[in-house]
Amino acid sequence: MTRKMWGLIPVLDCSQLLKLCPSQCKLSILPITTPAPRADSPQRTMSDQAFVTLATTDSYAKGAMVLGQSLRKHNTTRKLVVLVGPHVAEPCREVLGSIFDEVCSVDVMDSGDAVHLALMKRPDLGVTFTKLHCWTLTQYSKCVFMDADTLVLSNVDELFEREELSAAPDPGWPDCFNSGVFVFSPSKETHEKLLTFCGENGSFDGGDQGVLNSFFNTWATADISKHLPFIYNLSSIAIYSYLPAFKQYGHNAKVVHFLGKVKPWNHSYDIQKGEVRGHSQPPELCQLHPDYLLLWWQLYAKSVVPLLQRAYGETSLSSGFFDANENQDKHEDVSGQAAPLAPPPQKVSSEERKQRWEAGQIDYLGDDSFANIARKLDSFLK
Repeated sequence: MTRKMWGLIPVLDCSQLLKLCPSQCKLSILPITTPAPRADSPQRTMSDQAFVTLATTDSYAKGAMVLGQSLRKHNTTRKLVVLVGPHVAEPCREVLGSIFDEVCSVDVMDSGDAVHLALMKRPDLGVTFTKLHCWTLTQYSKCVFMDADTLVLSNVDELFEREELSAAPDPGWPDCFNSGVFVFSPSKETHEKLLTFCGENGSFDGGDQGVLNSFFNTWATADISKHLPFIYNLSSIAIYSYLPAFKQYGHNAKVVHFLGKVKPWNHSYDIQKGEVRGHSQPPELCQLHPDYLLLWWQLYAKSVVPLLQRAYGETSLSSGFFDANENQDKHEDVSGQAAPLAPPPQKVSSEERKQRWEAGQIDYLGDDSFANIARKLDSFLK
């Protein structure tokens, strides 16, 4: 199938979900040449359990690659499965096939809920309804779903001791769980009920998180054992909203979640200096912790880019690396689009900084960086 043909595959909205027949909701396994056995792969002892992620674009596919390699790096004993939408390029699918045990091709499901998505200023989240396909993976008894913008910092196989639906609280509204990491049990019955629920009720936020919180509506009150500790889904946004807590507990983090519109792949990486470069968004919109961002890029550069280069061959590949020789006045983000470097920040008074902070205009990459705030905290705590 060519990339042009992929464009003909329909995008479904809530009103169309109920019209799907069971055969249309099933996953189809994408035929990919089985890669040679990985020399560094641990022996799998739990073949009926799996980590699952989703990629609907090439950018998110690269995020999934980093996630998969981070799970491999920390010696998971579970299978790795990735759901891919029709618009993911063939070379990216090939690389995913060399990292994941299963690459499953799925149709894209879109909420089509422009109103609620507009409230979140995230129109791109409608396609996250595609995540609901994960309940059709009935060859597994239990799974852990992880968004493609998460990064594993240590082994998290203990998550499989939890039951459906276990998840960590969302930093924006802690009585809701964040659907970036959750434990679930694949079931055709649950999948059908979710589709019916979508058709009848939609989503209060336009994305999968609203649907799942409404469907599993007793999460906040019924069973505390289904509340995952925040260290299993550490939001990069929450780091700055409650910095003292991060300073106290952050060293125990097991999974970091790069929430928000700006993702690690929207930056670029200076491989010579080992530094992450800025991005095309204003600094106040970036809430990604620089240490975790650097970890993401280091793993991407070491364990993903060589696979992409081999898969793309002679075809042009935008790796996201910054080349000072070719790009002295600008840098490229991972999509290959040129983005001007931000001008040097102007010095502002303490009073003006305070006013900007209270207005939510925080310079995360400059005076209000984590390192500067931490130093200020240390001075008060001594």
